[in-house]
Amino acid sequence: MAGHQCGSVLVTGANRGIGLELVKRFLGKPNPPKTVFATCRDPEGARGQELKSLTSKHPNLKILQLETTDPASVEAAAKKAEAHLGGSGLNLLINNAGIMPPCTLESATSKDMLDVYNTNLVGPMLVSKAFLPLLKKAAHASQQKGMSCGRAAIINMSTILGSIEKTPESYFFIPVVSYRCSKTALNMLTKCQSMGYKEEGILCTAVHPGWVKTELGSDQADLTVEESVNGIMNVLCNLSEKQHGVLVTWEGKVLPW
Repeated sequence: MAGHQCGSVLVTGANRGIGLELVKRFLGKPNPPKTVFATCRDPEGARGQELKSLTSKHPNLKILQLETTDPASVEAAAKKAEAHLGGSGLNLLINNAGIMPPCTLESATSKDMLDVYNTNLVGPMLVSKAFLPLLKKAAHASQQKGMSCGRAAIINMSTILGSIEKTPESYFFIPVVSYRCSKTALNMLTKCQSMGYKEEGILCTAVHPGWVKTELGSDQADLTVEESVNGIMNVLCNLSEKQHGVLVTWEGKVLPW
């Protein structure tokens, strides 16, 4: 965003962990977005209550039901977002929803692999595709020059575990084969999006949030959610053409594919 106002942002998987903290940070900014869309599978369920409690304090927060692996759900959420925006585009899409079940080379089954790919790769692809018209509208309407999250951007929440070059450093400690493979595929999707949407002025970047103390990351992780999101917010503020089509860490460092 680099000092630019981000008019609207959408975060998937926003009912817990990094997604929820991102929503809180956007809402708490001195110049918050006009609209913050927070999506989750079941807004009315127990896991959606903390998110729902924020709506009483922040009228700019809109909660959308969205199951990223269900095309009908994704399309319905995109239509609701379009109605809320009232002719404006969407500036920032953060594909955060993901899963990391235990999985080794010995235990992996075809169902294990396909289920994780469906959530971690197909989901972000479907969401990006559905919200692309709104991202294009924001990019074309913006007076900003160059690429930024304040103009139009797709941020795919990835991981260093998806880096093929870095795999030898952590494989035996954290094998999670299906997760690693799905995130490597997500990195490729990010690169493809960066090529396909460049002329539209849409920034496309993959972000490694660090090893974070969440349900997915476990209590053994290095970072608290707050520490990770502090870094991610700083990174988002400073993304430009230099990070278009690359994988960066929560500290802004470029990682190899």
